[in-house]
Amino acid sequence: MFNKVAIGGTFNVLHKGHKALLTTAFMIGKSVDIGLASDEFANRFRATQTRRYEDRKQKLIEFIEKFDTEYEIIKIHDSYGIATTETAIDCIVVCEETLLRAEEINAIRFKKCLSKLVIVVVPIILADDGKPISGERILNKEIDEDGNVCQVS
Repeated sequence: MFNKVAIGGTFNVLHKGHKALLTTAFMIGKSVDIGLASDEFANRFRATQTRRYEDRKQKLIEFIEKFDTEYEIIKIHDSYGIATTETAIDCIVVCEETLLRAEEINAIRFKKCLSKLVIVVVPIILADDGKPISGERILNKEIDEDGNVCQVS
């Protein structure tokens, strides 16, 4: 069990993959810091507009209320959030897709003489069609939030 676990993302469409990441963080941490991308940061590199920060935050809260674990949702404005500065964090939960970012975070922490974070990697969750579940695919109505292929009418 880790004292404080970090996790971060945009969480535009809260799907099965996000839920696996969050569940892992809450199962292994005494407390969890969730970095949630600000509207400006979330839209900086996306072709489609993301949902409002407050709406994304509310969906997160609705999902994580079931865990009996202390948490904090922190608005982040870059890819690192508090992970490169917070001394109390001892673990970061990422998916395979964001593993390199976690390794960058540890490199930055090393340069700042902060302790290295344990990196826990959660496998990417695949939809029924064998492709990764993603918010973009859900918004394009290819799949639903659980990875079920949508029927074309």
